[in-house]
This record gives sequence, structure tokens and C-alpha cells, in this order.
Amino acid sequence: MRKLMGYMRAAMEQYNMVQDGDKIAVGLSGGKDSVAMFAALARMRSFYPVKFELTAIIIDQRFKGEDTDYSTLEVLCKNIEIPLVIKRTNIGKLIFEIRAEKNPCSLCARMRRGELHDAAKAAGCNKLALGHHLDDVAETFMMNLLNGGTIGAFSPVTYLTRKDITVIRPMIFARESDTARVVRREGLPVVKNACPVDDSTERQEVKILLDSLAHKYGDVRSKILGALQQSSTSGF
Repeated sequence: MRKLMGYMRAAMEQYNMVQDGDKIAVGLSGGKDSVAMFAALARMRSFYPVKFELTAIIIDQRFKGEDTDYSTLEVLCKNIEIPLVIKRTNIGKLIFEIRAEKNPCSLCARMRRGELHDAAKAAGCNKLALGHHLDDVAETFMMNLLNGGTIGAFSPVTYLTRKDITVIRPMIFARESDTARVVRREGLPVVKNACPVDDSTERQEVKILLDSLAHKYGDVRSKILGALQQSSTSGF
């Protein structure tokens, strides 16, 4: 946990992500990344130089028309005394049944983000923390390059004018292996992703490609992040 918090603090300070009095909504999907970030932010409240409040927000896409069981996360939030909002939606039904999308991931992600933004504002928050890490930065960069021929990724900090909320990504210096280690060592609850196409997505293919490149060229993920920083691309 200490290593993850170190990475997060470095990113938060370098990109001025958190100011005194911020009310931060944490996008909690139930996956290891968001759970690890949530637990780290909760612990950092006690020693971070400025004071901030947290609210956990879960957007349930209700795949197969069923409510997802988040009881373990409800217990976690109760134990550390952080309010939790669970918003049930019909995103899963719309994507897979009504529209029968052949490439559902992009639309599903956009709809979920929209629900997150609205729920965060409704909860009185001015910031929204998302659990993207360094591996996600590299994967998004490669997907943008291969699909659209563009250079860039998501930004560490993004102000959404129409929503009047700032999105922050405190884990951009951390690796996926760091979040997995924290969840395992801290015994944190993880909720299995009920998405029908989980593990068979384009992002998974890019992950495999990056692993292959790393065998020959070393830590390509960190090199991609470094290139983004040196060129000040996408707010890095």
C-alpha cells in the first residue's frame, strides 16, 4: 500500500490534482484498480497536506438485467465511514439487447462515464477520481495510434465544462501489478465484472501486444508515458 500511495501522491502533487476542501467522488467499479485506489485515497486523508472528502460512487450497468451484488463494497465503505452511492442503470440491456452492439465497449464506457459525472455532481462533489494506471495510459495510447492514427491518451486532469466537474487520475504512475498486490495483501473485496465480453476486448489484445514488445524493447509502457510527458501531450 505504501508504494501505491507514493505513486499516487507524486501524481497528485505533480499535476495539482487535489486542493484543500475538495469533495472527491471515487468511481468504484468493483475491479481491483478502483478498489485499490479507493482504499489508498481513504488512507491518505489522514496525512495528505490538504484536506479532502470522499464519496464512493458505483454505476451498476445491470448486465443481463440483474442487479450486481455490491454488498462487500458496502461493508468496506461502512467500515471506513465513507458514503456510498449505488446508481442502477439499464446500460447493459441497452448495449447488448436493444442496440445489440457488435463493438460495445466504447459506447458502454461513454454511457457509464456520463452516469458517473451526473452522480458525482448530484452527490455534491467537485472532483471525480478514476482508477486508470500507467498500463492504461500505454494501452490507450496504442489504441489511439492503431485505430485513429492519433498520438495521445487521456489526461491526468480534465475539467469538463458542460458538467462543471474535474476528472483526476491519481494512479497514472502506478502499475497494474501494484493494484493487484495491494488488493491481495490488504484483503480488499473485488466484485467480478459481469460484462459478457470481459477479457475478449480490443484492450486485452493491445495488452498482449505490449507484453510482446516488452520482451524485446524493455519497459515500453513506461517509455510511452515518458514520451507523453516530454512532449506535453494530452496534458502530461
